[in-house]
Parts: sequence; structure tokens; C-alpha cells
Amino acid sequence: MTEVIPTPSAASALIGDPAQFGRVGDDGTVYVTTPEGEKAVGSYPGKTSEEALAYFVRKFEALASEVALLAARIRSGAMVPSDAQIAVTRLRHQVKDLNGVGDLAALASAVEQIPVLVEDHRGAYEAKKEAENQAKEAHRAQVLIEKEKLVVEAESLALSESWKTTGDRLKTLLDEWKVAPRLDKKSDADLWKRFSTSRNKFDKRRRTHFAALDAEQSKVASAKIELVTEAEKLATSTDWVATARRFKALMDLWKATGRGKKGDDAKLWNRFKAAQDQFFTAKNADLAKRDETMTSNLAKREAMIIEIEALLPISNLEEAKKAFRELARQWERIGMTQREKRAAFDARFNAVEKEIKSAEEDRWRKTDPAAKARAIEVVRQLTEAVENYEKIAAKADATGNAKKATEARESASARRVWLAEAEKGLAEFAN
Repeated sequence: MTEVIPTPSAASALIGDPAQFGRVGDDGTVYVTTPEGEKAVGSYPGKTSEEALAYFVRKFEALASEVALLAARIRSGAMVPSDAQIAVTRLRHQVKDLNGVGDLAALASAVEQIPVLVEDHRGAYEAKKEAENQAKEAHRAQVLIEKEKLVVEAESLALSESWKTTGDRLKTLLDEWKVAPRLDKKSDADLWKRFSTSRNKFDKRRRTHFAALDAEQSKVASAKIELVTEAEKLATSTDWVATARRFKALMDLWKATGRGKKGDDAKLWNRFKAAQDQFFTAKNADLAKRDETMTSNLAKREAMIIEIEALLPISNLEEAKKAFRELARQWERIGMTQREKRAAFDARFNAVEKEIKSAEEDRWRKTDPAAKARAIEVVRQLTEAVENYEKIAAKADATGNAKKATEARESASARRVWLAEAEKGLAEFAN
């Protein structure tokens, strides 16, 4: 606790030994000497004369300290002048009714000097209030700037067509708006109107976009149904060459129609492919004379797929890619193989290709500078958050706010856990 230095008026009341202004009678009654004569202030049964006198001296000193404290607060500009006048009135009554031992006249005089001190330091109080008002206005100006930034960014996104990214960003801006300090009612209402208008404008455009997309997907579905219907009619055709050409044309038309709804596309594609497979299966069955060549090709694929699969597991990515490219060229040159048998080999071939691509993507991911930069930024933000909460805790400790200090340390502890995970993720990137 900061030591209170008595004002000159209060100090004058404490000059010398306050005990010199009192005595203890033979019956244990304690008296204080005043300009009007002695006055009994009480007794302290069961104690020695010295202890009794000291007890009433302490009561005097306690009130003298209150006088000194009030004067010090007035000098610092920390006390409202009207409150100081109320405190003076209270101290007058306390001095008048004090049962204590000390220079009561000097103490009463010190109290009467305080109103003069109030007037002398009224300017200091008013200056302090003005400083506080300026700080409050500066804080409001800063809040206004921050909210204006949110509004300006929202307005800049109103015409965006990056539906997912912009929608997420506007949600983040809304979250930031919710936690931002409030301004006066009119300012907040004006800014919110601009912010809300921008969000609504984007949302309306997004809904319109996806409504148009739904309409387009319905159009795509109708076009694909026509293609499927024709393919199913051609499935039993025995005009191998002409029908094969038509199926190729249907496939080109299928690709040109674009994408529809994922579920509908999958069902229609399954029907289309089933009809196409039915035709080509029958066509291949009719071409028995090519069985010998396809059987030979099958043997080649059987041998080559083993060589291709031997590239796994990958120990040297570059060498594996080079070997796979060469084997892939040979694989494509083998020629026709029975469709139903080749599918299994293609699946095995694709599995090896997928592993190589996955390894290449993993290497890229671990060297991607943008991803690494994001990971570094996350670590930096969490590190700053931990340091900030630790500073808040230290400041709270210094001001005696144990609850706030505990909450800040808990927040710092939680973010250390997140920071550890973020650092693990960052460590995965190649240096």
C-alpha cells in the first residue's frame, strides 16, 4: 500500500507526542487536554495506564490520517470537489465527537483548512477530467475508424463472385462487428445500415446465382436424358461401325452439355455407360477373330503390370516418375485387350499412378511457400496471443485483480496448446 504523506495542516496536528495531551486518572479514566480544559474520553478496563492511553492516542492518529489522506486526494485532482465538501462535513463531526487523545484543536483546524485546499486544487481536478474526456473521445475515434474499416471492406465485397470465399469473409467481418465496442446509437445505426446493406446485396446476388445454376442444371439434365434414351436404343444395334461412331458422337455431346447435379449426373451416366458397354461388349464378342491378338496383349499387360507395381513403395520420387512415364508409353502401345479384363489391369495401373501423383503432391504440399507462410502466420498470431494474455495477467496481478489474472492465464494456457499443434504443423514443411 502507498504511504500517505500528511498535509502540513494534518502534520501540525501530530507534532510532538499526542500522549502529552492526555492522562489516566486513578480510577482508570482517560482524559484529553483541550483549550476548554480536560475531557474524559473513556477507559480501557483490564489494561495498564500506558496501554489505555496508547489506545486512545491511536484513535486520534487514525482520524488524523484520514484528514491527511483527504487532503492528498484533493491535491492529486482525483476527487470531485462536491464530494470533498461532503467529506469535510463528515470529518468535522468525527473530530467533534472523537474520544481520542491528541491535539484536538490542531486537528480541527487542519479540517477547516481543507475547503481552502479544495478551491486551490479545483483546477487540477478539472484538468484531470478534461484529460479523461479527451482519452474517451480518442477511444471513440479509434473505434469509429475500426468499424469504418469493417464497413468499407464489406462494401468492397458486395459485388464479388467468389461466393464461398466472400461469404466466409463477410461472416468473419460480422463476428468482428459483434465484438467491437459500441459507439453512440446514431453512429452505430448508420454504420450498421451500410454494413448490413452490403451483406444483403451480396447474399441476394449469391441466391440469384445459385437459382440460375439450378435452372442451368435442370437444362443439362434434360439434354442428358435425351442422350441416354438414344444410347439405350442403340445398345442392341449390330451395325458395329456406324453405331460405334454414333456412340462416340453421343459421348462428345455428353461432355459438351456440361455438369448437372452430382447425384443426377451419376445416375444418368451409369445408364449411358451401361448402354454403351452393352453395345461394345456385343461388338467385341462378334469380333472373335481378334481374340488371339487380344490374348497376346493380355499376356503383355500381365507381365508389365508386375513391373509397374514394382515401382512401389517409392524410395526415389524422380526415378519412379521417370520409370513410370516410360512404362506408361509401353503400356499404351500394347494395343487392344478384352475390355472386361483390361479394367482390372487399368485399376492396378491407376493405383500406381495415383501413388506417384500423391507422393508428388505431398512433396509439393511440404514445400508450398503459401501454405508454409500461412502456417508461420498462425504460429505468429498464437505466440502474440500468449504473450498478450501473459501481459494482461501480469498487469492484473499488479493491480490486485486476481480474477482477471486467472482468466488471462487460462486463456494463455489454452493458446499454448494450440500453438504447440501449430508448431507441429509448421515443422512438417521442408526448410
